[in-house]
Amino acid sequence: METTDHTAVLGNHGYGRIRFPDHLREGKEITLEGTPFAALLAREPRPGEIITITDVRNKEFRGRITELGADQARCYIFEELAEPTEIPFDLFLFQALPDKERMELIIQKATELGVKVICSFKSRHSISLQEREAGQPKAHRWQHIALAASKQSRRAVVPWVAPYCSFEEALEQTRPLELKLILVEKEKERLATLIGNTPLPKTIALMVGPEGGWDAEEVEHAREKGFCPVGLGGRILRTETAAIAACAILQYAWDGP
Repeated sequence: METTDHTAVLGNHGYGRIRFPDHLREGKEITLEGTPFAALLAREPRPGEIITITDVRNKEFRGRITELGADQARCYIFEELAEPTEIPFDLFLFQALPDKERMELIIQKATELGVKVICSFKSRHSISLQEREAGQPKAHRWQHIALAASKQSRRAVVPWVAPYCSFEEALEQTRPLELKLILVEKEKERLATLIGNTPLPKTIALMVGPEGGWDAEEVEHAREKGFCPVGLGGRILRTETAAIAACAILQYAWDGP
């Protein structure tokens, strides 16, 4: 698994933008072939489906697939989007694997909130993937959940659900990222305060712990790796609530309401 450049990994998996190499406008019918068509295929398209396309000026449009062939597709452009669908920074969510179906909820909502990569990992107090999958295997559906949520929220990019890994491996994967945040219960430094004192970063790693909380050694190890411990307030939140709330706060602060 690539551990130094998630953006490259994302592109290699074919979940990047559908980029049309010319100007688009409402009422135009276009043909997608080559690289744009490959990006379309990664979305498991159907005839009649509506997709988000980016033109050569980085403007985003909505188009309907009118024909879908083996090596190209025809698409009718009917709307130019007034605002971009992607947030102005790359957000990487590292989530200690929760029990039951909470990971599915986190993937869905994180996708809606603009996350670029979602990675689950094993912390000292979290369940393992083997234990999680023993009853009813569901991890194989995680990428499909991200794809469905991306389509529903009209995103131009489909997040990549990275392979499950260890805590140490998760820390290593954050090495090239600019701002690293770890949510810690009862931490005096609030996320909102840190945001207010920090310029807009290009990349953010957000690490969220398990239901049982972090081990103190894990927090210290993350700090040694460049993470800033931050809290969300005096209440104790479920891990899925904390992940969703933090993603929403980051989007609001650096992308606007």
